[in-house]
Amino acid sequence: MGKYIVVGGSRGIGNAIVNNLLENHDVINLSRSAPEISHENLTHHDCDVLSDELPQISGADGLVYCPGSINLKPINRLKVEDFRDDFEINVIGAVKTVQAYLPILKEGKNPSVLLFSTVASDLGMPFHASVAASKSAVEGLTKSLGAELAPTIRVNAIAPTVTDTDLASKLLRNDRMIENMKERHPLKKYLQPQEVADMATFLLSDKAAALSGQVFKMDCGITSFKI
Repeated sequence: MGKYIVVGGSRGIGNAIVNNLLENHDVINLSRSAPEISHENLTHHDCDVLSDELPQISGADGLVYCPGSINLKPINRLKVEDFRDDFEINVIGAVKTVQAYLPILKEGKNPSVLLFSTVASDLGMPFHASVAASKSAVEGLTKSLGAELAPTIRVNAIAPTVTDTDLASKLLRNDRMIENMKERHPLKKYLQPQEVADMATFLLSDKAAALSGQVFKMDCGITSFKI
């Protein structure tokens, strides 16, 4: 049984990852609200990673940083503060968390760090300037940390397409938008949180021992195919 720190595990993809890991591991969740689950392997800390001091944790074999943002506006409506806010939550929060728990991760068993990007970092999409800029920084961070921390700690990222979470609810708010979103993807679907959680669980596991510094595009074909 391992021990994993999940930042942002109360909802969406993070919550699905927490549920996956709880089957066989101890999970410490850090978020502003508690997950709606009770389990003997789950410990929750009320914490805003950007403004609060991070809790002391003894030992960890992995770290997952899930917080993100979908701030979609035309460039002339985006303020500099929007870019700062997106960068804070996507990049600075990840850096702060990695720095805080790096000493205990180095002592963990086959430790791994998992971050999150977006397909918008690879595929130019209108109105995504702010989130694409911050998530592109996450991808650079993934590769740099992967190199710096090798061979002790593996660092990877997942770049999902639209996923059926509260964060993406504005993009999937009626049947027409849902069908349009499916049609945009060559596989005629978008993601469910469980699909991303399954990939995350794999990347944290010893089965992915040869993988580090990689960004895995879970894109339902949207960045890979032109059909």
